[in-house]
Order: sequence, then structure tokens, then C-alpha cells
Amino acid sequence: MSKRTFASLMAGVAMTIAGASAAAAEELTIFWAEWDPANYLQELVNIYSKETGVKVTVETTPWSDFQTKTFREFAAKGSTYDMVVGDSQWVGAGATDGHYVDLSDFFMKNKLADKFLPATVAGYAEYPAGSKKYWSIPLEGDANGWAYRKDWFEDPKEKEAFKKKYGYDLDVPKDYKQLRDIAEFFYRPDQKRYGVALYTDNSYDAMAMGVEQTIFSYGGDLGDYATYKVDGITNSKESIEGLKAYKELYKFTPPGWAKAFFLENNQAITENLAAMSMNYFAFFPALANPATNPNAKGTGFFANPAGPTGKRFAALGGQGISIVSYSKKKEAAMKFLEWFIKDETQKKWAELGGYTCSTAVLKSAEFQNATPYNKAFYDSMLMVKDFWATPEYAELLTSMNQRVYPFVISGKGTAEEALNGMTKDWEATFKKYKRYK
Repeated sequence: MSKRTFASLMAGVAMTIAGASAAAAEELTIFWAEWDPANYLQELVNIYSKETGVKVTVETTPWSDFQTKTFREFAAKGSTYDMVVGDSQWVGAGATDGHYVDLSDFFMKNKLADKFLPATVAGYAEYPAGSKKYWSIPLEGDANGWAYRKDWFEDPKEKEAFKKKYGYDLDVPKDYKQLRDIAEFFYRPDQKRYGVALYTDNSYDAMAMGVEQTIFSYGGDLGDYATYKVDGITNSKESIEGLKAYKELYKFTPPGWAKAFFLENNQAITENLAAMSMNYFAFFPALANPATNPNAKGTGFFANPAGPTGKRFAALGGQGISIVSYSKKKEAAMKFLEWFIKDETQKKWAELGGYTCSTAVLKSAEFQNATPYNKAFYDSMLMVKDFWATPEYAELLTSMNQRVYPFVISGKGTAEEALNGMTKDWEATFKKYKRYK
């Protein structure tokens, strides 16, 4: 073979390899849980595909195995997924264990800390807190809020009876005392009507989110996220009172409400079971839709009420989108993120049903008036507070469930004993991972 023929052959091989690489780069896979927002995201990325020719697939799996499947892939350093829409609690593990690409330069270059709501930047993107190191782009904002039977509240007979019993007008609760009063008022087992539907599932973060926002609103906390100090904080008087308040509300739930999460809590409204129902805002579109809620016209929404001293918080839900460090298409993934953060893309994301974290979009009257729950969502996102995002968050969550669940559901022990036990567990976990200096 002549040198010229060999050179031509090698050039052809190189072109084939380059072509194959280019073709491979034209497909991206985003991994997320199986729920409506993932469907909205697929609609959004289809627009990107039409504009660029890059096929983007949103691959989903049920919530029950989303975390397990994701971290199994991380442990294997697999390249199946180019991006993942990970829970807010994952950012610590994603950052410190090397699963996420460092997006700090991208964040700074595009001034994203100013573009997205501060709470979403802190909750979905930054780790450690205050470090200005960013690992995700806020994608699906979410918070724990409330749906309620507006038609029940506005019934003249109900209003009259409530005013006579409690001495004030029946309306959206302004604080936890009113929340408790209203739950008690509508608790009518003989009519198969109940006061309130709460998160009680202890298999992941359901009950923890409901309990924590009550503790926060009562002036308590889960610890000092900077120093890992928990004793005197997680078991403070305020935290104990918050836990007691959650247990008090549990008295007014429908029967068999000991393992309830988003599905059951939506059913509490659609099936005429409860006057008020706790849920993430991401699940409220189904309640505003007459096709999925026969009571849609009579359903309203409100943000979490204030505690006894006026403090008001909502548990942060939602997710940020991160580039998986093991992906072989990081450059293509980065180009996708450049498109995703554009103002017009964020506006379209909101129009499709996604909960954008863009400050400009969220503040707009167009967004706040677009659905019956958007205004409550915006109000909630201004007062959200999150669970621990430290890499060992799963152990902390398990301990919280083990300590709090028996007290709330079965009345075992006291609130003080439950939180003292949780405090000891958490201190032991932090010592194990050498968090204390």
C-alpha cells in the first residue's frame, strides 16, 4: 500500500470516527422522576431539539426508586445519563462525591444568582452554603402548600356555625391556631368529612417535610447547617411545640391516614374527604383541572400559615438540573443549559406547567394570575426553608422518620423524647462523618 493510499484510508477512518462522535453528541438524556413536571420538561426540550437538531430525552422512573437508581448509576460512574434533575438534598453528595460537574463559572458568567430566586439558588444549586460554589441550575421550584375546599368555606351555614363556635370568620387560616380550629370544625366522621390531610408517609421525605415546616413556623429549626450543631436546636422548646402542633393536626385526618403522601392528599380533595390538604405545589395542577378533580371549581389554594410568633415558612421541595460528571457529552449538555436559562425559555417552561425559578417570570402578573395556585406558589417560594443537604442527608432523614413517626401516628412517648432521640442520632451521624472540627 502506498503512503498516499494509506493516508487516504486513515483520513477516511478519522472522518468516520468524527462523524460517529458527532452523531452521538446529538443525543442527550435527562433523568428525572416519573410525574407531570417531567412530561412538561419533555415538551420543553422538544423545542430545543427542533431548534438545534439535538435529540433530548427525559427518561423517568417512579419516585419510589428514583434515588436508588440514580445513586446506583453514580456509584458505577455510568454515562447513561448526561443530566439529572436531582432533589435539593442531593446537592451535597453530588458535589462532594464528584457526581456533579462544577457549574460555578457558568453561574457567575451568566449572573444566575441574580436571575433566579435566592431561595432556589441556595436550595438547589449552592454547596456548601455561602460558598458560591454551584452544582445545579434551578429547574423545578416547589414548596409545601395547601389546597382547600373553598366551596365548604364559603357555605353561609358553615360560616355562621364557625363564627358562633370560634368567634371569628371562617376563611383561609392566617396562623396555625386557625388551621387547627378549621381542621377541628370540619372533622365530622359521622358524615365522612374530615378536617385536614397531612403528609404521614415515612418512607422518604413526606412526613419530614410536613413536620419541618411546622417546626420552622413555630420558631424551631433542624440545626445549624454551617457548624452541624443540633443539641439545643432540633430539640429546643420551639421545635418541640412545632412537633406537638403537627400531631394535634393529625387527630383530624381521615381514617387510615398513617402512610399518606401526594397521591392520597390529592384524593382527599377529589373524593370529598377533607376540608384542607397539604401537598407540594407540583401536584396542584390536577386539582385545578375539572378532568381530574370533580371539585375543581370549589378548590382553592393557600401558602403555609404563620406560627404563634408570626414566623412563617414552607418546606422547600423541587429540584435543580445538574450535568453528570461521568457523561461523555458534557459540552453538549452545557450548550443545553445555556438555552435553558434564557428568559424566553423560562417563560415557556412556566407556560407548559413547569415551576420556573426565574425571578422575573415569577414576579409577573401574567404568571401569578395564570392559575388559581400560582400566587400562593410565589408567596411560598419567598419563605421556603430546606432540610439538610449534607451528603449524609439520607441517614438524617431515616432517623427523623424513625423518631417522629411513632409519636405523631401512635402517640408513643412525647415530642421532647422524639426530638431528643433524633438529636442524639444526628450528633452520632455527624461525628461518624467527622463534621465537627
